[in-house]
Amino acid sequence: MGFADLLEKIGGMGRFQFTQMTLLCIPILLMASHNLLQNFTAAIPDHWCKINDTGILNSSKDGWESLFSPVDEVGRPAPCLEFVEIQWRPVGSNITFHNTTDAETKSCTKGWEYDREEFTSTIITEWDLVCGYKKRRQLAQSLYMAGVLVGAIIFGGLSDRYGRRALLIWSYFQMAVSGLCTAFSPNYLSYCVFRFLGGMALSGIGLNTTALIVEWVPTKVRTIAGTLAGYSYTVGQLILAGLAYGIRDWRWLQLSVSLPFFVFFLYSWWFPESARWLLLSGRSSRAVKEIKRVAKYNGKPEEAEKITLEVCSTILYISP
Repeated sequence: MGFADLLEKIGGMGRFQFTQMTLLCIPILLMASHNLLQNFTAAIPDHWCKINDTGILNSSKDGWESLFSPVDEVGRPAPCLEFVEIQWRPVGSNITFHNTTDAETKSCTKGWEYDREEFTSTIITEWDLVCGYKKRRQLAQSLYMAGVLVGAIIFGGLSDRYGRRALLIWSYFQMAVSGLCTAFSPNYLSYCVFRFLGGMALSGIGLNTTALIVEWVPTKVRTIAGTLAGYSYTVGQLILAGLAYGIRDWRWLQLSVSLPFFVFFLYSWWFPESARWLLLSGRSSRAVKEIKRVAKYNGKPEEAEKITLEVCSTILYISP
């Protein structure tokens, strides 16, 4: 008798499988948010050289920008350049953009001002990741994706050794803590470190969620189960767009997609370990315990009583 046959006897696609799949798919909604989060938290608003440190002349709507920075045909100041010398002229004069293109310019010396109409705050405005520092934006996302790669290697191996459930619980906790710390990062370096850890956690969640779903459902519904998990990720992208529309501060947006993982961490203790993995690992007694639990949850107490170590010993292979 194979494990698939045993699974059918204890309820097949029963109440336990539906409950577990629902609880496992909910976190997938926010996995998409973390993967695509920097599209919003690192959005680059319109920016221009800061005129002075007092803030009196910093508005690009006051007409002062053309005295301090080159402007284009529609009056937008250059994002990375300012004049070496102030180009004194009447603000309302007929002197055009082309009349000042020969004036000597230099990189912004006093920092930048940002258009905050679309986003009140991003990591770009927080740490001035523009002009000569703009590559740091891509670097932060690259480090996050490096964390995803490292997490797949580390957590994939550890889940085969210590079990899917244990690594999933840890991954939820790591995602919650690293996401929280990211939201309170005091500088760019700490932001990158915590995003790297978040990327690792995302791989742990993805790998072990998939394993627990497919290893507890009948073979005939695995494709459907995997598809539903994929749809959850797609819906999560739409949720992120809605959250980003309503939350324009990057720290609050980061918090909104990170704090729910503390809830996922708490209820993940309810998940049983994969009986398939337990049997393959030679932990038959615990496998019997988990199978009995699932059978009772599916309303099959009589089948639960039939599950013994002797029955599990007859499972000579694990069904695909």
